[in-house]
Amino acid sequence: MTYVVTENCIRCKYTDCVDVCPVDCFHEGDRFLVIDPDVCIDCGVCVPECPVEAIVDADNLRPDQQPFLAINARYAREWPVISGAQDALPDADKWADRPDKLSLIGDIG
Repeated sequence: MTYVVTENCIRCKYTDCVDVCPVDCFHEGDRFLVIDPDVCIDCGVCVPECPVEAIVDADNLRPDQQPFLAINARYAREWPVISGAQDALPDADKWADRPDKLSLIGDIG
């Protein structure tokens, strides 16, 4: 399986995970990152780097996180690869602990 970026990343976009990825599997939208399931080598080095715990092993997704399998696959085909860390979004701390951000998914591109 692969790792999946989940809703904790929406409107935060911390990129600590990107810096440690050995295969450049992350793709960047305006307010969200995704992992390309065809490129991810399932190494898991990105997981502890995420300050908002947004990266989850696909085998361990909760039922409410299941849509993120398709979301990651879709946007990985549409968005450009990001291969180095950047600053988080200016209001990332405000959004970091906010629940129910999936409704903002149409607003992340």
